[in-house]
Amino acid sequence: MQNEGNLDQFMEEQELRERLGRIRHKILVMSGKGGVGKSTVAVNLAVSLSLAGHKVGLLDVDIHGPSIPKMLRLEDAKVQEANGALQPVEAAGMKVMSIGFLLRNRDDAVIWRGPMKMNVIRQFLKDVDWGDLDFLIIDSPPGTGDEPLSVCQLVKPLDGAVVVTTPQNVALADVRKSIRFCHQLSIPVLGVVENMSGFVCPHCSTVTEIFKSGGGEKMSAEMNVPFLGRVPIDPAVGESCDGGEPFVYHYGSTATARAFDRISAPVLALLDADTAQKTQPSGKKENIMKIAIPVADGKLCAHFGHCEQFALVEADVGAKKILSTSMLTPPAHEPGVLPRWLHEQGANTIIAGGMGQRAQSLFESNDIKVVVGAAADTPENLAMAFISGTLKTGDNACDH
Repeated sequence: MQNEGNLDQFMEEQELRERLGRIRHKILVMSGKGGVGKSTVAVNLAVSLSLAGHKVGLLDVDIHGPSIPKMLRLEDAKVQEANGALQPVEAAGMKVMSIGFLLRNRDDAVIWRGPMKMNVIRQFLKDVDWGDLDFLIIDSPPGTGDEPLSVCQLVKPLDGAVVVTTPQNVALADVRKSIRFCHQLSIPVLGVVENMSGFVCPHCSTVTEIFKSGGGEKMSAEMNVPFLGRVPIDPAVGESCDGGEPFVYHYGSTATARAFDRISAPVLALLDADTAQKTQPSGKKENIMKIAIPVADGKLCAHFGHCEQFALVEADVGAKKILSTSMLTPPAHEPGVLPRWLHEQGANTIIAGGMGQRAQSLFESNDIKVVVGAAADTPENLAMAFISGTLKTGDNACDH
């Protein structure tokens, strides 16, 4: 029964990876405190990207206080199911999903503990038909609790986080925690947005610093993260949110809208990086191979599932040269875990003494070539023999 449970879990993970694999970039929008305009930034960032001609999804994982339906005038929208998947709601040229769409009454309170929240976030990622997207913008609730942590655990890799603050010290103290949260989980911080940074009079354009300004920029410099700019207090922003009309969609020529455009710049730069990577000469890159070798006591372990560590050997096949060797401690051995983990480490070949047929198929489904029947030797010797075409293999030591 336990093996069946592990298999079901593995199949769910595969479905999740396949769904997320069709989304080029996933961006988390977060804040240390509530009331700083995080959802406003998330909506207008997503709309800015959509207006730039990109395929965008907007996921609201604020389970207890979903704001996205109100901001997009989708309070009465209902989620449909087709072809075994939930269909996101279409709005402003985007695909949108929120717990608010699933509540019987918009005033119902969601009283859930952490595991239930993680399950529904998993469902939003795995069971929603997002299709092919350039960007998925994920609006999380304030703080560093269950929801943002669940997103970070489920969405791998996250391309980055946009952190929203207001200028006051009480907000800046909490946003530092959000940045440290990202650092601890190895999530790139794309930048900090200082929202409500001065009030611009709609009549005379005089700027009044209600909450002062500059705190977000100073904090960004202190923590060595990019500063994406200031968004002033603009009455039209509040009116747009309450009216369900994205601000940048209707007020694109204003200074505030241009501030939102600047926020989207580092996100759009991710696509530029994709293009640059595709246009780079591929000859040298194609010659680089990462070979995973299960190791015990410094030599090949007879069975990959019983090893103490994995050696990840980077080799230049064309030059027949070992470039580097790193030793990695694997996660707990459960069905499907090691193939997925090694794929995440960049491995494209595994050399083993023995491996069962089912395990081999799992590695191959993760684009990792399997070589079995190798004799005990050091990782470097095995890798060099393999890239030189002289590796001798015998019987599979484990063929069950």
